[in-house]
Amino acid sequence: MVEPFDERPGIESIVSGYTGGHTEDPTYMQVVTETTGHREAVQITFDPAIFPYERLVELFWQQIDPTDAGGQFADRGHSYTTAIYYHNERQKQVAEKSKKELAASGKFKDPIVTEILPAETFYPAEDKHQDYYKKNRFHYKRYKKGSGRADFIKDRWSYEKDQKELKQRLTDIQYKVTQENATERPFQNEFFDHEDEGIYVDIVSGEPLFSSKDKYDAGCGWPSFTKPIEKQQVKEEVDRSHGMFRTEVRSDRADSHLGHVFEDGPKDQGGLRYCINSAALQFIPKEDMEEKGYGYLTYLFE
Repeated sequence: MVEPFDERPGIESIVSGYTGGHTEDPTYMQVVTETTGHREAVQITFDPAIFPYERLVELFWQQIDPTDAGGQFADRGHSYTTAIYYHNERQKQVAEKSKKELAASGKFKDPIVTEILPAETFYPAEDKHQDYYKKNRFHYKRYKKGSGRADFIKDRWSYEKDQKELKQRLTDIQYKVTQENATERPFQNEFFDHEDEGIYVDIVSGEPLFSSKDKYDAGCGWPSFTKPIEKQQVKEEVDRSHGMFRTEVRSDRADSHLGHVFEDGPKDQGGLRYCINSAALQFIPKEDMEEKGYGYLTYLFE
């Protein structure tokens, strides 16, 4: 539960620990004996003006199997079962409403068993358990794949693409870029010199990707950005095509080919250049963001 939320705008801290049980200040070894009543949990401090509680709950659902009453994937026992611990009445109402909507969505055939409970004393875990995915990257990735969690999340939450529908909805170049990894011509594309304020979303799924605040003229003939709005919205793949060794950038949810990322960007802004095909993007003007469902990102322009 740390990696999905970590380093997103508005997330101020994530602490791993234990809560919900009867043992004071438990250790990890005590919790895994299943005698403390505690669950392994994370405590997230966030700025609701940037990362609303609704998004927090939505993102949580997308990391778990909410129908599993016996644990999660390879981890079995009460300490691994899922729950949302609310801190006030509004959080309770948001969480319960979200749970009902998930149950009615048809994504899961079995009942949603994740509990929604009042927050209790939270006990931080030992230091070695904090930021575990960063300290043990190889083991974490291997476990996430081997436990079945990665495939489960992909099966339930990836954008369901209908290639026939996409061919009808997208232009020829949009389809070739996003679905066939093509590259449009430099200086002959829609957004290479575009300067309006707003956000750029995946042309396929509508997933928000980049902000005009991070766009700059790199002189390469394609729209260039110093960073995505949230790092989790794009994924990187090794690209050895055309006799080159490059880092490809794809959208996370719809797996659309976007472009490539290079290390020749502005040094004072992190040094990266996300070189993106205009054909992979749709522009949402700042004044239309609220109406089109991107109101939670208006903080970018305040």
